Amino acid sequence: MRKIMLATTAAVLLAMAASASAQEKVFRYSTTGDILGLDPHNNNEGPTNTMKSNIFGRLIHRTGDLSLEPDLATEWTAKSDTVWEFKLRPDVTFHNGNPFTADDVVYSFKRQTQEASDMAFALSSVKDVRKVDDLTIEIETDGPDPTLLLNMPNFYIVDQEFMEENDAFEVVKGAGFQNFANTHPNGTGPYKLVEWVQDNRVVVEPFEQHWDYANRESNIDRAVFTPIGNDATRVAAILSGEIDLMYPVPLQDIARLEADPNVDVLQGPELRTIFLGFDQWRDELMDMPGSGKNPFKDQKVREAFAHAIDTKAIQRVVMRGASTPTGLMIAPGINGFPEEMNIPYEYDPEKSKQLLEEAGYADGFPVTLDCPNDRYVNDEAICTAIVPMLERIGIKVNLNAQTKSLHFNKIGAAENNNTSFYMLGWTPGSYDAYNVLQNIMTMDGEGHGAWNSGRYSNPDVERLTDEIAVTIDEDERNDLIRQAFKIHYDEVGHLPLHQQALAWGVRNDTVESVVQRPFNDVDLREVVMK
Repeated sequence: MRKIMLATTAAVLLAMAASASAQEKVFRYSTTGDILGLDPHNNNEGPTNTMKSNIFGRLIHRTGDLSLEPDLATEWTAKSDTVWEFKLRPDVTFHNGNPFTADDVVYSFKRQTQEASDMAFALSSVKDVRKVDDLTIEIETDGPDPTLLLNMPNFYIVDQEFMEENDAFEVVKGAGFQNFANTHPNGTGPYKLVEWVQDNRVVVEPFEQHWDYANRESNIDRAVFTPIGNDATRVAAILSGEIDLMYPVPLQDIARLEADPNVDVLQGPELRTIFLGFDQWRDELMDMPGSGKNPFKDQKVREAFAHAIDTKAIQRVVMRGASTPTGLMIAPGINGFPEEMNIPYEYDPEKSKQLLEEAGYADGFPVTLDCPNDRYVNDEAICTAIVPMLERIGIKVNLNAQTKSLHFNKIGAAENNNTSFYMLGWTPGSYDAYNVLQNIMTMDGEGHGAWNSGRYSNPDVERLTDEIAVTIDEDERNDLIRQAFKIHYDEVGHLPLHQQALAWGVRNDTVESVVQRPFNDVDLREVVMK
C-alpha cells in the first residue's frame, strides 16, 4: 500500500451536475472499461469486485496494505481445526432498511456456492455455514484450511428477504447482463447505488445508516465512475479536470501528466500476472476444422510458443519498462511465491521451429488469439506484438481483440471456453498461491477451474493442490507449492508474460489523499477530497 498525501494547492471546484449543490464533494474517476455487473456472487473481475466491495459488506474487509479488519463480523475464533465461530455486528441494516442477521450469512453462503457463481472459489473448502443465534454463525470446513480468513473478503453478504422477494437466488452466468441481481444491489456497505448506466457511468452515494458512517475517513458526497476506453480521451479528461483520478495512465503519457502542476502520477508494483493460455481439452482445434488435431495438446508445441515470445522486448518496447517479465503464475508478494523458480522462458525462435518440426508442425498452423482491448495495461498492443513473433516460427495468428465483457464471456464458462489461445490476467483474491492453483491451474474439485479456460490439468498438480489446501505448516506447504509450480512450468501449462506496473493520474487540486492499492483498484473508503 502507498498512501499518497497530495500537494496542497488552492482548491478548485469544477462544474458539477446540475442537480448537485456548489458544496457537494463529487469524486469522479475512470478506468478503461465498465463494470461487468453488480451481482456480488458473479463476475470475479477487479474493477467489478471493487465496486461490489463499496456496496456490499463482507465478514472481513481487506485494507489497502492487505491486512484484514472486522466488517460484518466483529471477532472470530477457531473452535477446532475445521470449525470457526464468527460474532456478527449488531444493529446493521441493508440499504433498504432490512436488518442484517445470521440468516443472511447462511443464505449468502448457499447463493455464492451454486455452480454458476464466479465467486464460489472463496468458499470451496466450506462444508457448512450454521446459524447459532441471530448474531453468531459457525463456519465448518471439509478439513483444515489455512486460507479461510484470507478468502473472507471475497464472501459477499446479501439480504435474504430482499433476494427471495425478487426471486433472485439464481446466479446468471456471464458479463454485462441486465438481470435483477446485477442491477439492484442491496448491501450493507458504505456506499449505495444511485444509478448504473451501462458503458456510461456508475453513481454511488454514502450510506448514512452504515454502521461506521460517523468514523468514516472519506468525505465524498458522491462518486461517479466513468469507463473511458480510449487512452487519449482518458488523459484529456484528467488534464481538463473532468475527472479527478484515472487509471491506468498510458505509459507514453506519464511524462506529460507529470509536467502538469495540477496532476500527480502515482506509480507502484501490481500483484497481477498477465499470461497466455492454450486450449488443451478439445480433440480438434477450432481453427483447424476437419484436421482432427489439436496441436496444443502436445507439450512441444506449447514449449515452442514459450520460446517464440520475447518478453524482454515486450517489456522494453510495448510496456516502456513498466513491467517485470516472469516465469511464474504469481507475483512477488503473494503467499508461497518461490522466488528461485521465477525464470522466464528463454527467447529462442530457432528452438521453437525445431520443437514444432518434432511435433509434426514444421509448416505451422493457424490459431486465433483472443485478447481484451480495455482491461490490462497495453493489452491489445501486447497481443499485436506477439503476432509477428509467432508468425516468425510459422504460426498464422488471427488477432481477435474486443472489449472485456465480450472477451471474458467468450473465453469463460458463459460460452463454454470458446477459445483456442487467449490472454488473461490474474491477481489471487486471497493473495495466496492456492488461489491461482484453484482457479487457473486445476479442474478437479469444488470451485476449481473457474478461469482455467484452456482446461489444463495434470493429476500430480491436482493432487498437490488438494494437499496445499489443507496443509497448515508453512514450510511444508511452500514445498508443495514449489512442486506444483515446477510441473506446470515444465509442461508450459500456461505461458506467463509479466507483472504490469501501476500508474494512476490524480488531480492534486481536488483530491487531498487516496490510497493506491497493489491490486490496482479504488476503495472509496480511502478517498478524501479537498
